[in-house]
Amino acid sequence: MPEGDTIFRAARTLQRALAGRVVTRFESPLPALTRVDRDAPLAGRTIRAVRSIGKHLLIEFSGDLVLRTHMRMNGQWHIYRPGERWRRPRLSMRIVIATDEYVAVGFDVPVAEFLRARDLERHRQLGRLGPDLLSDAFDESAAIERLRTAAGRTIGEALLDQRVMAGIGNVFKCEILFVCGVDSFRDVAALSDEEARRLVRSARELLRANVAEQPVPGAVRAYRKTTRFANPEARLWVYGRGGHPCRRCGTPIAVRKQGESARLTYWCPACQK
Repeated sequence: MPEGDTIFRAARTLQRALAGRVVTRFESPLPALTRVDRDAPLAGRTIRAVRSIGKHLLIEFSGDLVLRTHMRMNGQWHIYRPGERWRRPRLSMRIVIATDEYVAVGFDVPVAEFLRARDLERHRQLGRLGPDLLSDAFDESAAIERLRTAAGRTIGEALLDQRVMAGIGNVFKCEILFVCGVDSFRDVAALSDEEARRLVRSARELLRANVAEQPVPGAVRAYRKTTRFANPEARLWVYGRGGHPCRRCGTPIAVRKQGESARLTYWCPACQK
C-alpha cells in the first residue's frame, strides 16, 4: 500500500536511475499527458530530479516542466533496462519515460499531470499539504499546531488528513497510535500536549525507519516494519491482525471501520485505552 515511505523509496530509486539523463522516448495512453507531450515534447529534455512530497511523486524536467503522480492504492513505478521484459502487463502501463540506460514505467497510476515548476506552490493539493514527515526540513511545531486545529475530529481521522502531516496512510495510522498507546477514536481535543508531541515524533520516527538505507550494500527492504522483532511474520503491531493476540499483552486486536471513508482501524483495547 503506497504510503509516504513507499513513495519516498520510489523517488529515491528513480532519482538514482534517471537524474541527469536525457529522455529518449515518452509514452502514455492518458490524454492529458499526451496532449502536453505533443505540444512540448519530452524527448530531448533532461531529467533534473525526482523527489517525493508526502504521497506525491514529482519528476522534474528541463524547460520548467514537472510530472506529478499519485499512486493512491495500486499505482507502482518500475525501472527496467531497455528491452527488458516488464513484470506487469502492458494494459496496466500508464507512463513510460525512457533514457539511454533505464526505462521508468508507471503501472496503474491513477493520478498524473504535468505542471510548471513555478506553479507547484499554488497547486490545489500540493499547496495544502502539512509538514512532510520525511523531509529534512520537517517542522515538528507546525505539525503539532496543525494537529490541534483538527479538534472535533477523531485522532485516527486527523492522522490520515494530509493537510495535518503528509505521508501517513492507514497502516502507519494504526501502528503509530498503538506505539503511542492512544485510542484512535478519541477526539483530537482530548490530546494532552505530551500525547500530541509523542504522536508527531513517533510518526516521523516510524516513517524514517522505513526509508533508511540498508546496512548491507544492495540489500532491499521487502516489507514495511514497525516492530523490532526479527521474525518477518511479526513485522507489524496491529494492522491486519484483527482477532489475533496483541504482541504485548495478549488481548485480541479489535477492528472497526472509521470515518467517512470507512477505513479499517486496528487497535488493542488494553494497550490503547
